[in-house]
Amino acid sequence: MRRRFIRRFSLRKWYNILMRTVVVYKSESDHARAVITFIDDYKRQTGHELETLEPETKEGVGLCTTYDIVEYPTVIALDDGGVLQNMWRGLPLPTISEVSYYA
Repeated sequence: MRRRFIRRFSLRKWYNILMRTVVVYKSESDHARAVITFIDDYKRQTGHELETLEPETKEGVGLCTTYDIVEYPTVIALDDGGVLQNMWRGLPLPTISEVSYYA
C-alpha cells in the first residue's frame, strides 16, 4: 500500500514539473488589478507562483504570435514540448483550481 502511494505522488510531481502556466497581460491596463489580485491569491492558496509576461516584450511577442493571443489577459497552460493544453482568454479569469491543475 505504501509503495503505491509513493508511486502516484512521484508521477504527479513529475507531471507538474513538466507543465508551464503563463499569464499574459499588460501591466498598464484596466484589467491589471484583477490579474495582480488573481496572481497573489493563487500564490497564497497554492504556494506556487505563476509566470507572467508582457505582450510587448520580445518573448511576449513571440509567445503571442505562436499561440494566437490577441486578447488580454490570457492564461495559457503548456506542456514541456510547448503544446497548448488549455487557454483562458479575457475576463473573468479562470478559477484557481482550474489553473492549479496545470501549474
